[in-house]
Formats: sequence, structure tokens, C-alpha cells
Amino acid sequence: MARETSLFSGRPSELVGRQVASYRIEQEIGRGGMAVVYRARDLRLDRTVALKLLAPELARNDTFRNRFSHESRVAAAIDHPHIVPVFEAGETDGVLYIAMRYVAGSDLRHLLDRQGPLALPTALRIAAQVASALDAAHEHGLVHRDVKPGNILVARGTDSDHPEHTYLTDFGLTKKSLSLTGFTTVGQFVGTLDYVAPEQISGRPVDGRCDVYGFACVVHETLTGHPPFRRDDDMALLWAHQYDEPPAISRSRPGLPTGLDDVFARALAKTPADRHDSCLSFVAALRSAATGDHGPSAAAARVAYAEAAVRVAQAEETRPKPPPHWARPVVRER
Repeated sequence: MARETSLFSGRPSELVGRQVASYRIEQEIGRGGMAVVYRARDLRLDRTVALKLLAPELARNDTFRNRFSHESRVAAAIDHPHIVPVFEAGETDGVLYIAMRYVAGSDLRHLLDRQGPLALPTALRIAAQVASALDAAHEHGLVHRDVKPGNILVARGTDSDHPEHTYLTDFGLTKKSLSLTGFTTVGQFVGTLDYVAPEQISGRPVDGRCDVYGFACVVHETLTGHPPFRRDDDMALLWAHQYDEPPAISRSRPGLPTGLDDVFARALAKTPADRHDSCLSFVAALRSAATGDHGPSAAAARVAYAEAAVRVAQAEETRPKPPPHWARPVVRER
């Protein structure tokens, strides 16, 4: 296990030039709590790849290793233009790794930090691409559970009509794997607080509608520069996701069509059954609201939202009141 330790100890620069399986590490390009991503050279096919190395303690858990193998195969089988292809997944010297296509460019997190809120047409173009990727994953039985700007890569598009090409990443390992192996405990979950669905917080079963919620939080941020809920501490933020109504997006960014408010209210519903049934249907509703198209699909969306409002009203009696003092909506400095 000596090699296992050396791969994850010391400064990141010390791994440059090292070889893992058939890949030579060139540069660190990303780091999270349980994995590090490098730009590497595939020595067999002479190509650049993104190589994710998982923390060594994960490889020591048999349950995780089995799920890792299964889910990596499922992710590799998804052939979709907006999902980063998985080339290979395996284990070497006690380290689990995933080799994926290397995407030159940036991610949505850096794009928003650099440019601020996006123009509505740009946000809708990006949203449609990400939505198609999420729905494709759901059709294969994968729920992402951690949709956030940092997991959306933005590369140069093909022409002026398609100025950007987005890729959804981090599908080689779904978050359910961690929860099944003891790496999350009671009261914890895997996800990013700004985009986490209420059912993830409470530990209820999740499906693709969990990603609809997280995705809606991301789209909200592309249009306003911030996610829907902003609080001064993590506990207050968790409370907001579970109990507070999302603010009207047209108030956060004057000039946006007010019809977007109802669409986001539905996508961010506390109960999964009250949300859009797919990410693409959410984007379709956004487009209809943005263009003022009130055709049959828009009418159906309004009816569904009205029914959801009735259910929310009926459940109001079970909502805890008043909220604890730490749940006050104090805006967090960014």
C-alpha cells in the first residue's frame, strides 16, 4: 500500500510526471473531497485525457468498489454529445481511477464568476444542453445528485448559432455509492448546499426529479448571478431548501419575463411529484415563458402548478412555525 499513500501525499506538483496505470500525469486541474482530477497522457493511444484518482480509503471498501465498477460501466455506455465520455475505469496499486475525455475550456462556475449573469438566450442554450444530458442519464438509471456549475464544462461551439458546447461531468461515480458504504452518516448527505434538493437533505429516496431541483438552482444562478436561496450559515440554508418558498426570479433580475417565476416555482417545489417530470420539460417551460408562448404545453404547466399550490396549501399545517432564530434569511457575503 506504499504506492497508494505516495499518490495522495505531498504537494500536487510532486505527481507531475508520475504514471498511474497507462497514464502519465501532467497537471492537476481539479480537486474535491474524495478525488483529484489531472490532465494526463494516455500512453497507449497517445492522447490527452482527464484522469480522476479517488481517495485510497474508497478502494478499501468492497461495497464501494463493486458499485464503482458497475456505475462506471453504465456511465461509459452513455453515448451523448453533452456527457463527458468515460474511456476507462479501473484499479491499480490500491487506487481507483477513471479516465475521461479532456475538455479544453472552462466550467460554468468560472464563467459566471468572470462574466456574471448570462443573457437569457445564452442561459437557455446552455440549459437545454445540460437538460438533455441529465435526461439521458436518467434513462440509464443514473441520478447525478450533485448538479452544480463546477460540473458543467463549457467549450467552444461549432459556429455562431452554437457558440458554446457544454458537457456534464462527474457521472463516473454517483453519490449513492458513498452513502451505501458508510462515508456519509446520519444527518449528512453528498451534494453541494446551494443546489441540494429537499429529499436529499431529509434522506428520502431520490430519482431524476432530484436533479430537476438542483438543475433549476443552477439555471437560476445563470440568470441572476446567485442560487435561489442565500443564507448566512449552512443550517439556515438547509432549512430554506426544505421549507422556504423560492423568491421570484423576476425580482432578483428586473427585466426578466415574469412568466419565469411560475416555472421556477414548480421546478423548485419541495415535493418531487410537484416538479417537472424531466429537465427538458423544465427548459421547454422556460422557453415558453420567455417567448410568451401560451400554447397547450404552457397551459398544462399552469394547471399542474395550480394543483401543486393546492397540495402545498393543504400541507401548510405540518410546516414548522415559527422557524428557529438561525433560519432568518440573512444574505451571505459572496
